[in-house]
Parts: sequence; C-alpha cells; structure tokens
Amino acid sequence: MYKKIGGKAVSQVKKTLPIIALRGINILPGMQIHFDVSRKITIEAVEQAMLHDQLVFITAQKDEMVEKPTTEDLYQVGTICIVKQMIRLPENVMRVMVSGIDRAALDNVECMEPYLFGAVETKEDHSLDQLNDLEKKAMLRNLKELFAVYAMENGKIGKGMQKRFSEISNINKLVDEIINNIPMTLEEKQEMLEEFDGAVRYEKVAVKLGQEIELLRIRKDFQAKVKKEVDSNQKEYLLREQLKVIKEELGEGNASSDSELFLEKLNKLKASKEVKEKIKIEIERFKSMGNNSSENAVVRGYIETLLELPWDKASKDNNNIKNAEKVLEEQHYGLKKVKERIIEFLAVRALTKKGDSPIICLVGPPGTGKTSIARSVAEALNKKYVRICLGGVRDEAEIRGHRRTYVAAMPGRIVAGLKQAEVKNPLMLLDEIDKVSSDHRGDTSSALLEVLDSEQNSKFVDHYVEIPMDLSKVLFLATANSVQTIPRPLLDRMEIIEVSSYTENEKFHIAKEHLLEKQMKKNGLKEKQLTISDKVLRKIISSYTREAGVRGLERQIGAICRKAAREILEGQEVEKTGAKAHQVDIKQQIKITERNLEKYLGKEKYTVDEANLEDEVGIVRGLAWTSVGGDTLQIEVNIMPGKGQLELTGQLGDVMKESAKIALSYVRSISKRWDIESEFYEKHDFHIHVPEGATPKDGPSAGITMTTALVSAVTNRKVKAKVAMTGEVTLRGKVLPIGGLKEKLLAAKNAKIELVLVPAKNKKDIDEIEAEILEGLQIEFVENMDQVLEFALV
Repeated sequence: MYKKIGGKAVSQVKKTLPIIALRGINILPGMQIHFDVSRKITIEAVEQAMLHDQLVFITAQKDEMVEKPTTEDLYQVGTICIVKQMIRLPENVMRVMVSGIDRAALDNVECMEPYLFGAVETKEDHSLDQLNDLEKKAMLRNLKELFAVYAMENGKIGKGMQKRFSEISNINKLVDEIINNIPMTLEEKQEMLEEFDGAVRYEKVAVKLGQEIELLRIRKDFQAKVKKEVDSNQKEYLLREQLKVIKEELGEGNASSDSELFLEKLNKLKASKEVKEKIKIEIERFKSMGNNSSENAVVRGYIETLLELPWDKASKDNNNIKNAEKVLEEQHYGLKKVKERIIEFLAVRALTKKGDSPIICLVGPPGTGKTSIARSVAEALNKKYVRICLGGVRDEAEIRGHRRTYVAAMPGRIVAGLKQAEVKNPLMLLDEIDKVSSDHRGDTSSALLEVLDSEQNSKFVDHYVEIPMDLSKVLFLATANSVQTIPRPLLDRMEIIEVSSYTENEKFHIAKEHLLEKQMKKNGLKEKQLTISDKVLRKIISSYTREAGVRGLERQIGAICRKAAREILEGQEVEKTGAKAHQVDIKQQIKITERNLEKYLGKEKYTVDEANLEDEVGIVRGLAWTSVGGDTLQIEVNIMPGKGQLELTGQLGDVMKESAKIALSYVRSISKRWDIESEFYEKHDFHIHVPEGATPKDGPSAGITMTTALVSAVTNRKVKAKVAMTGEVTLRGKVLPIGGLKEKLLAAKNAKIELVLVPAKNKKDIDEIEAEILEGLQIEFVENMDQVLEFALV
C-alpha cells in the first residue's frame, strides 16, 4: 500500500533508504527544518537521496560526541523525510532543508560505508479509527482550546499560527504540530516519536500542554513579584535620594553618607542573618539622628565595634602534628607534659574534623615559660595570638564589658581580644588568672566562669555588644603561679597542667640553645664577638641565680652582653684622615671564663646551704616548696629547764604552728618507748626554731621534720647530717603525703643530701620525675614515724 506525498509513493511496510544521523535534534512528521551537515557519511547520504526519490530516514544520535555512529549509537525510531533543498557552502558544509513525512522504525543497517544505508518500517495506526466522529471532534476541540490557552499565556505565538492550528482537522497531524511548537527536550520528543499509538500520543501531548500552561502561570507570578520588588526598590531609592538632598540642605548630610558606608560594610560582613538584622536596625537608628544629637557619637562607636567583630570569620588551623612537634621542640626545651597535651589536641582535631577547644591552665613558678609557650602553640597551630593580662583586674566589667548607658562604655577584654585577632578562633591567653580579685564592682572570677565553660560560651553576651557571641571556637590557655588562689568553680572548668621548676641541666640547655642567642641579638652582638663557655653558664646558674624558672638567668646573660658591647665599642679607635673618619676594630672577640666572670657579674650572690658535715642532736634538715622553687629548711630544737611551755620562732604560719604542737603531742605519747619520765615535759620548755626568720614559712610538709628534731632532742640521739625529709604527721604517727616533690628533691640534690625520706603515698609522683633529678639521691618511702626515726637517727 502506498501514500501519495508530493508526487512520491511511500511504502507503509518496508523501504530501504539512506540514513542521516543528527546530533542534538530530532524531526517529527509535519516538521519542516533546515540544518547544516559536514560529516562525509551524511553528505554522501543526502546526495544519494537526491539521485533517487529524495527520501531519507533521519534519526538522532544518543551521544552527540560520537563521530562515526553505529547501529547502537542511534535511536531506533526516526522520521522518513523528503529532501526539499540542498545548498553547498564553503569548507565542505552542506545546508539541507527537509520535511518530515512519517515516523518509522529502523529494521537493520545494511551498509556503513560510504554512508549509512538500511531498511526502515512504517506502521499503520488504527487506534483512532475505533472512535466515532463526536469523540474525535471532542479530542480536536480539547487540543485546540488547550493550545489557545497556551498561546495566550506564552505571548510569543502569533495569531497566524493559532489560525492555522484551528483549521487542522486531523488529530495525528495536530498532535505532531503541537509537539513541534512547544518546548520539549530531545528525550521527550524522542518519546513522542516512538509512540506509534495515536490515542496514547494524544493523551501525552494534552498532559504536556497542561503542564506548560501551569509553568507559564507560575513564571508570570514570579515575574510580577520581581517587578513589584524592583518598583519598590526604585521608589525607595528615589525617596532616599530626595531625603539625602534635604539632609544636605539642613547640614545633616554626613550621617547619611556614614550610614551608607556602614551599610556597605554590613553587606561584606561575615555574620548570621540575625546579627546582620540587629546591626541594620542600629544603622537605621543612626541614620535618623542629626549630627548634633548627643547620642550620635555613642551609636556611631557601637556600630563601628559591631562591624569590626569577627562574627563568622575564622582562620584555617594547621593540623600537621609533625609541624607542631617541630615548632614546640625548637622554641622550648623540656615541658614534656605541655607538648604532649597540645599534640593530643591536634590529633583529636584531625580525627574529628572539629573537636571542642580545651581550656588549658599552665600552673607553675614564674619564669618557667608559661606565657612564651602559648605563643609557640599559636604559631604551631597557625592561630592568631591574643594575650589578656588579668593580674589585678577587679572590675567585672573588664570581662563582660560596660553597659552602653554609661559614659565611655567599651567592650570587655574578651570581645576586645576577638576584635584585635580579627578571627573568631584565635588562641587567647588569660595571663595570671590566679591574680584576679573582686570588690564592690563585682566578682571578676565569676564573670570568667561563663567565658571558660564550654557548655555556655557558645552564647557569651558582652554587656556592651548585647548580641550573643560564639567563644566555643577560641582556644583558651590560662597561666597561674598557684592553684591555691584560683576559686574552685573556676578551677573546675580548666584542665590543669603543671609546669614545674627547671633542673640545673634544663636551665643550662635553655641558656645555651635559646637565651644566649636571644640576648646577643638584642644587644647587637655578632656570633663571634662573644663566647661564654659551658662551665661559665653552669656557674651563673648555681651562683648568681636562685629561681624556679630562667628569667633571672636571662637577666644575668643580658648583663654580660651589655658590658661586652661596651667593651667592643670602647675598643674602637677613630683615625682621622682628612675630612673622613676611618674606624679600626682593635678588639673583636670577648671570652667569658670562670676567672673573669666576677668582672662582669660581681661577687657570687648565692651559696648553696649544703648538708651539715657532722651528725647533731636536735637539728634536722627539712624540704620546702616556694614560689621560686624548692628549698631546704634546717629545723632546730632546744630543751631547757622550765614549766612545759612550747616556744616557736622563725615567722611560722598557722599550719606550721599546728604541726609543731602535733609533733610535741606525738613525742609525749611515745615517751615510754624511749624510757622518758612523764614529769620530763612538765619540768622543761621546748623551743623550736626555723632559721631565716625574715622569710614567712607555712605549709603542710614539716610535721615529720619537727617530730624527728623533738625526738632527737628529748632522747639526746644524733640525727644523720646527710638526711632530709618532707611529710606531715598525724597524732598517731602516720605520715601524710605532700606536694611540690620535684622542687624539693631538686633542693635536696643541690644541698648534697644523700638520703631523702618521702611519704609512701607520694611514690606515684616519683615515677614522673626525670632520672637526672633522682641520680645520686637515695629515696626511702615511709608510712609512719617509726620508719622515719629508724632512717634518721644515728
């Protein structure tokens, strides 16, 4: 069976035709289109069609990038088209005009070269023949009405096309025309092309038309809203310009220009929507004020502060553990626990990708590097460093800020630190946190509770700023000399790391590797101009400083460098030759030895109070902890005829006075064991003295020392000269543990003590002390006074 089209007969069963593969487009029946082709196989196919009946089979490629398509690369359903026109263009390009006739399925490709050639099959569609005339008329009217609505909503479809559509009486033809004139993707058109059932094709087109109409209506609504917004903004702009002119006439133009500047900064500010809204309200308030308003300067300062704060601006941390270890090791000697904790923090941060910032408090004597290690940690983590000194701060507003109602109000130190850092995740050092105090203006330590509580500081409110700020990303480091003066609630929020006193060996390494180079550079000395031997450094440490840290040691090295700089300058001669001055360096190098050290630093300032040479009665060496390290205390007891009174001298504190009374009570309780008459204590007075009376002494660690001295004096038995002890005693003679053991053992070693008695409960602390401190010391652990006396008495 054949259909007459343009004088040509088209088979509705099978026909062998040249095949054209198009990229990115497909053709439907009834569609007339022209396209350019440049591939050789396509040009050959068109030319072959022109030589015969001008018919070709056109289908789309699945992948546009394929240059030489095979059967698998082509959609299996396409359109039989008639070539209407063929024009050759420059550079081997051919422009072809075709008209779609009928959809067909590709049966097989018979030839791939020099062009695609194969058999295609058309199918009769009888689905609409089963409908009566009324049903067909209803379908036609429905489609035409839908398309009319679509044309009205679209606005780009001319009346000529609408009229042409209204005159079509064939449903299949109308469906294909609509498909060709509404926006559809390649895949959607291919789906319509592959549908041979006319009734199904009709339903799909009707649904698609309905969807397009709905999309156009929604789009119109959006456009109307946008236009309204634009018109509103245009109106606001015109009103603002008019207001600007009016204010300039009134002499109030500066406020308007400043507010515009503030709004520009606000747009660039990294902050949450809520924060920006609150700042915008303040800017609008400032804008409505006159320049002469008394509140103008206050609001201006407030807005400037808000715009300078790093609300959501953060720096990127360096989570490289190796780099952190390298930086910490290069800049600090020792401090093993501190370094380990920082590396642990980094490891957690690297694994969790976030990790809560810990609040670390470094506790130790002055000069042990607590403040400087914070700067090194900031460098290792690539964080901004902010130092807040809390020593002597007694006003709560220093932390929380002043309320804006007060004259000269300003933010607190925490917010000021964030403003200085310009990021919300700096390292913030709270220096000397144990020195904060309180008065009638508030409790500073209580104000710090919110800052240092990880559960609360994500919404920290400064009285001046009044907008909650997130401090949870701040890495807080605090320093203190002692935990005794830190309030318990504040102490509970921090992780305590002890930074203990340095050994002489540690001080030597610090001086040699860090302090000497630092002071030489500070005083303008070159590397070869000054040399200090290792023996001299050790001499300075032992004879010219007495401290837990290295601050005094650095001062002594600085003093040597200054004197050396003077010598070098004085050693230069100026020879005048004509008008020019020529300098000749006579002395370029200065060597500091043990012989000439006194010339630079003067006489030795300290001598070590070494152990006694002979065993004596009533004299016992005790060990004490001080804020500058450990020390030895010699406790003396004298017994004389009297009425049983106890005399205490040496400026002792309440704790040591109580220890002396307990010691005497214990000695009286064991009198029978030592064959001492009970009347002995009623007929004698006891005098306990601790030398260096000008130095206040207090602390729970001298109990066993006083008890041993009393027992020695009462029994007239000598105490070993090379023994020292530390520990508190109970009324029943039990030995209680003490603190500051490392510093005490250092003092014992410097005093050339051989045997140290330590409470048994302090055995765990011994395990953490470096081997170089314990070297040469015999440590004995005691649980009661019987063991103490056994080791101490001759």
